[in-house]
Amino acid sequence: MPSPLIFSAMSLVKRYGQQMVVDGLSFDVHAGECVGIIGPNGAGKTTTMRMCLGLTQPDAGSIQAFGLPLDSDLLRAKQRMGVVTQFDSLDPDFTCAENLLVYGRYFGLPRAVIDERIPRLLEFAALQAKAGARPGELSGGMRRRLSLARALVNDPDLLLLDEPTTGLDPQARHLMWERLKRLLQDGKAIVLTTHFMDEAQRLCDRLLVMDHGRRIAEGTPAGLIAQYLEPDVIEVYGDGAVDLAHSHRQHAERVEVSGDTLFFYTASPAPLLDALAQRRELRVMHRPANLEDLFLKLTGRQIREEA
Repeated sequence: MPSPLIFSAMSLVKRYGQQMVVDGLSFDVHAGECVGIIGPNGAGKTTTMRMCLGLTQPDAGSIQAFGLPLDSDLLRAKQRMGVVTQFDSLDPDFTCAENLLVYGRYFGLPRAVIDERIPRLLEFAALQAKAGARPGELSGGMRRRLSLARALVNDPDLLLLDEPTTGLDPQARHLMWERLKRLLQDGKAIVLTTHFMDEAQRLCDRLLVMDHGRRIAEGTPAGLIAQYLEPDVIEVYGDGAVDLAHSHRQHAERVEVSGDTLFFYTASPAPLLDALAQRRELRVMHRPANLEDLFLKLTGRQIREEA
């Protein structure tokens, strides 16, 4: 039996002047599901998140959360939502525990309920020993975990996370992933934007790939890789590597050049690996295709500046 539908965005459109920022985007979110939105800078991810939060009004289309139209029942819907923005909005004058207390009061929760939740939220964020510390005394990873704990103070059914692990070191990122997986196991739904493809692979049940305001692909991480990519990738770099792009093209279905690295995409890697075995001056890496390959194929390798 499918899990309940708790969030639905239908044909969202947003323009700024003559620029179309979001163009007819639709997606659903079910309980216990993590939906990721990925795309290059300027793809429309942040604007989409702002519309989902009721911070930006769409020019067309509609959003429903828990069966409530967001444009007319925003406050009721937000009672069941939690938000972690890309940049911390913690109050620097309050301790960790006080940040949770004050945020809980915004939802009208009784003091006794908040006091009962604070120790559990600090434990969830691995901040039990930091209850009396202020945000300025915490590391970046600790602040992100405190932001996540604060977003849970109202026990939301849906979490909206905008690049939740940006700026974190690998240890802190893995701890955040573990906490988010725990929330999914508890039946909470998550919508997140991310630039980390390994994050999307680990957390997301379903991905929306956006570019120029449109959804250009949607599916499970594994399904998208199988749909759009050859299964094997051979990366070659070193002196003379780029010169192989033409001489070895027959060994791959697709060849890409990025800087001094060649990427061979193939379903039959053995002939190419045999041909490269004698080239000791080259560095060769054979790996399965991944979400980063998908991202680059669908959106291109050219760097885009922030709008």
